[in-house]
Amino acid sequence: MDLQHFLNHSPESLARYAQTVEQTQQLIQNCLSTQERVFSGLYPATFSEFLTQEILPERGIATQQVLQEAVEAIFSHSIAVHHPDCVAHLHCPVLIPSLAAEMLISAFNQSMDSWDQSGAATLLEQNLIDFMCQLYGYDANADGTLTSGGTQSNFMGLMLARDYALQQRGFTSQLHGLPNLAGRFRILCSEVAHFSVQQSAAILGLGMDAVVRVKVDKNYRLCSQHLVQCLEDISRQDLIPICIVATAGTTDFGSIDPIAEMAAIAREHNTWLHVDAAYGGALMLSDRHRQKLAGIQQADSITIDFHKLFYQPIPCSLFLLKDKSRFELMRLNVAYLNPEYNEDDGIPDLVTKSIQTTRRFDAVKPYIAFRSLGREFFAGVVDRGIEITQQIAAHVEQDPQLELAVSPEMSTVVFRYRSTNAVNLGIKKALLQTGKAVIGQTEIQGKAYLKFTLINPLVTFDRTVALVEKIKRLGMMLSESPHFMQPAKEAGVVNQKSKVKS
Repeated sequence: MDLQHFLNHSPESLARYAQTVEQTQQLIQNCLSTQERVFSGLYPATFSEFLTQEILPERGIATQQVLQEAVEAIFSHSIAVHHPDCVAHLHCPVLIPSLAAEMLISAFNQSMDSWDQSGAATLLEQNLIDFMCQLYGYDANADGTLTSGGTQSNFMGLMLARDYALQQRGFTSQLHGLPNLAGRFRILCSEVAHFSVQQSAAILGLGMDAVVRVKVDKNYRLCSQHLVQCLEDISRQDLIPICIVATAGTTDFGSIDPIAEMAAIAREHNTWLHVDAAYGGALMLSDRHRQKLAGIQQADSITIDFHKLFYQPIPCSLFLLKDKSRFELMRLNVAYLNPEYNEDDGIPDLVTKSIQTTRRFDAVKPYIAFRSLGREFFAGVVDRGIEITQQIAAHVEQDPQLELAVSPEMSTVVFRYRSTNAVNLGIKKALLQTGKAVIGQTEIQGKAYLKFTLINPLVTFDRTVALVEKIKRLGMMLSESPHFMQPAKEAGVVNQKSKVKS
């Protein structure tokens, strides 16, 4: 057994590590430098031909060969998220300082559940959380935790809102589960809020029926007047509102709910306010756009994704809690991991405020990026993205062949080619199948719409206008001949040279 495969302090291990990193770096550079299209066009049915390697051979194969195979068979046929025509989702290219942080994270392999598995990493994470609390207007009584993504952060907000509502009524769900009273609990959010609100309600034992969808205005922002009406209806039915969810940047439209108005309504009804700012949280760094988040400091909890407009590698998300004492609702102490006497000795074990146990040291990614690049850099990227989005929306709105759904508030343009649903969905499919672009789609009142999410700093106005023109040409061809596209394999999209054999 060759123990030098494990990273350690020995010269042999360090030399092998350096060689492997150098080889991997070269493979990445070669792949990126030749990756002209956003996607190879490979479809799932064809892709199985590329994965014929034996997963666990009896004897290992040289690491260099395995890495080469992985790049040729997998990463060459993955989505090029850095490409300026990759505009479907809130899926960002990553910052180079953060990639350096990823190397540190994986090499040192700290686990953020207990002090004796992370040491100084615990203090850095807490410092980052404290800074983010201040950034969003919270005081020293606030706290937070790193999470895997916006879905987990939203879940934590709704879980604590549920358990706080139970505690206020004399129940402790952590010990005894949910009383019958929980069947009367209701969560309110806009019609276009993230699906994780309903998903969380289901997992929390409240059921998706507990989610009340509040109407939105013409700009897809939650209507405060209808929120008040929904709360009055809930009261008349002897139901209990336990949480109001405001969205700062909806997935489909980038719309931002009126947070300050919703905060006032939540206070009036003694109800938890959670702000899902997974998308829009980065606006706080911008002098030009931070006012769109006015009132966010009044929220009881906030979701922020670093792996969206902060440009961090996945996963990297944050959950903030205005009153850190409410983390007590989920605290558990176990002798082998975080005994209570650790707290008496001033030893922090972060597991007490997370639903995860083993957890990566993801906090160092934004820390290194922030320190390396500074606020002005991040603000400039946000400002430029919104400016280009507004320019593209104006261009689309002036085109008689296209229909703009809504004037954008952030970095999302939703529009359609003036034709059938089949044609619009066919446009998206054709672009992906040919590897020319990855664009999004959604549905509004039964109509299929296309979507640009322009968070990539490499996006330009001219390049995106050219993509709009491709969409129009495809729309015309699909309208005239719906079956003009060939399957990807027959069209020669697949590069058989990159096929890996076992």
